[in-house]
Amino acid sequence: MNVIEYKCPNCGSGMVFDSETGTLSCHSCGRKDNIEQISDPLGQQDISPDEIHEYHCTSCGAVIITEAETAATTCSFCGSAVVLGDRLSGKLAPGLVIPFTISKEKAIEAFRKWCRNGLLTPSGFMTADRIKGMTGMYIPFWLYELHSKVDVTGHATRVRTYADADYRYTETQHFDIYRKLQLNYVRVPIDSSEKMNDMLMDKLEPYQYDQLKSFKTPYLAGYVAEKYSYTDAEMLPRAKNKIREYIESSISSAVSEYSSVHFTNKEIDTRVKNVEYCLLPVWVVHYDYNRLEYTFAMNGQTGKVVGKPPISKLKVAAWFAGISSISFLSLKIISWMMGGGFL
Repeated sequence: MNVIEYKCPNCGSGMVFDSETGTLSCHSCGRKDNIEQISDPLGQQDISPDEIHEYHCTSCGAVIITEAETAATTCSFCGSAVVLGDRLSGKLAPGLVIPFTISKEKAIEAFRKWCRNGLLTPSGFMTADRIKGMTGMYIPFWLYELHSKVDVTGHATRVRTYADADYRYTETQHFDIYRKLQLNYVRVPIDSSEKMNDMLMDKLEPYQYDQLKSFKTPYLAGYVAEKYSYTDAEMLPRAKNKIREYIESSISSAVSEYSSVHFTNKEIDTRVKNVEYCLLPVWVVHYDYNRLEYTFAMNGQTGKVVGKPPISKLKVAAWFAGISSISFLSLKIISWMMGGGFL
């Protein structure tokens, strides 16, 4: 079975994942099935990803044309939700998934609210309904467990100032320092989709990983899903770079008792303890304003919205004018209280 589609046993309509109830649901007759009790057809087949080149919708027979990275989509002719099984098998099979918990309707409502909160965005952007498209996508992520051994040496000083009746003294003590740290990081997320903006995906964090579930294809029904574009080995340098600032912060905390520190050597050995392939939920929003299209992303679990909206030059000018006026008034009040004049 190359194309997986879930048909309602009651009425024969296509079933999709319902983020509100967490079930596989039929919108026609209202049937809801517990996904954990459904046998996953993906586990019953052994398909090589190189064998399949053409897909046919099991409902209408139409040829399903997708990009190479797509693993779940909808039929352009009849609208049926389909999962491309061979793109989720073998090495391409995810181990974990965080299902959508925010429906499309709630996502649209949350996005409009987010737009209205933009203090410096144009009024037309905040009030107009210009959502061009909103797509629920499962984005492939690698979750790394990284263990870092850190050895640092350097020179530090501790400065103490005190005074007596006649003099003020400054005492400086010098130290050679050495610190050895063991820092472990679990489930460091790195998106592995070539299409998605890495900065946008990073800003969607955090996800609540206590809600991770073992992967089953019914979670994808009704949504678009991507398979990874890069292997975990290819994305490892980015994962190591991502934790670098946390390592540096831990090193600084380990020598915080000194007044100044100069490191002469840092050795950081980061190794992979475990890697998990996971699909995380993202609503991708295309917004049309002033003949330009803006792309935003929403965490499909928490509702967090990220993206760069347009800025109103008039509002920015008014904001700076307001700050200047407040500063000017404050200076006049301070001057008056001190008995002076201010012009």
